[in-house]
Amino acid sequence: MGTELAGKVAIVTGANHGIGAATAVALARMGAAVLVTYLRVQDAVDPGIPEAYRKNRAGDASSVVEEIAGSGGRAIAFEADLRDPTIPSTLFDLAARELGHVSILVNNATGWQADSFKASRVDHLGRNLQTVTAASFEALFSIDARASALMIAEFARRLRERTGSWGRIVGLTSGGPLGFPEEVSYGAAKAALTNYTMSAAFELAPLGVTANVVHPPITDTGWVTKDVARYRDTRSDLIHIALPGEVAEVIAYLCTDAARLITANVIHLR
Repeated sequence: MGTELAGKVAIVTGANHGIGAATAVALARMGAAVLVTYLRVQDAVDPGIPEAYRKNRAGDASSVVEEIAGSGGRAIAFEADLRDPTIPSTLFDLAARELGHVSILVNNATGWQADSFKASRVDHLGRNLQTVTAASFEALFSIDARASALMIAEFARRLRERTGSWGRIVGLTSGGPLGFPEEVSYGAAKAALTNYTMSAAFELAPLGVTANVVHPPITDTGWVTKDVARYRDTRSDLIHIALPGEVAEVIAYLCTDAARLITANVIHLR
C-alpha cells in the first residue's frame, strides 16, 4: 500500500465495474479509504453489446471491496440510485460515519444509452438506437449532469463547513464540443458535467480544491467488440484501446499532491 493519499477519503460513483472499480482500487492502493457506490443495472439484450458487459453492469461491488481489503485497504460499498436528489447527502453522511470526511470525489457513474435524431434503429456499431425522447434525456441528464452537480455541491458545502483546505474532484466525460452523434443525450449530459467541473475548479480553488475531467480513449470495460476495434482502426484520432486500470492510474494521479497545479483541465487520453 502506498501513502500518497494516506488519511484521505474518496467517493467513487459507478464503481462496481470498469473504470470506476479500477479507480477505487487505485486510490486505495495509494492509501485512501474508499466509499464504492454503484447501481445494478439490468440492460435489455442488445445484439451489439457483449453479454459480459451486461453482466458487469448488473453486478454488485463486493469483489471491488474484497480486492481492496485483501491488499490491506479500507473500503465499503453502497448501492445508490443517483437519480434520487437526496442520495448525495446520504453518501457523504455514510462516508463520514464509516470512513471519515470526504476529500476526493470521482464522478464516474453514467446512465449510458444510445439515442439519436436519426430514424435508424441501430448505430454504426450495431447497437440498438432509439430516438431522443423525454425519457432518454432524463435517464442521462439525471445521472451524468444533475447528480454530478449535486455531488460537487455537497462536497463543497461540507468542505466549507469544516474549514477544509484540500480537495480533489475528477469527472469522466466523452463526446466533445461538436456533439456525440448517435449518443447525443449522453454527449450533452457529459458536456454539462464538464462545465460544472470547470466552474468548481475556479470557485473552489481558494479551498485548496483541484477539479479536472478525464476523457478516456476507447476503454475495454467489456463492451469492445470486433466492430469497435475495426472502427478504431478507421480513425486516426483513436490510438489506443485502454484497460480500465490504465485510465484509473491517471485519475488517481490527479488526486495526489503532485498534481496540485493541474486544475480546470479536460485531459484527453488517446
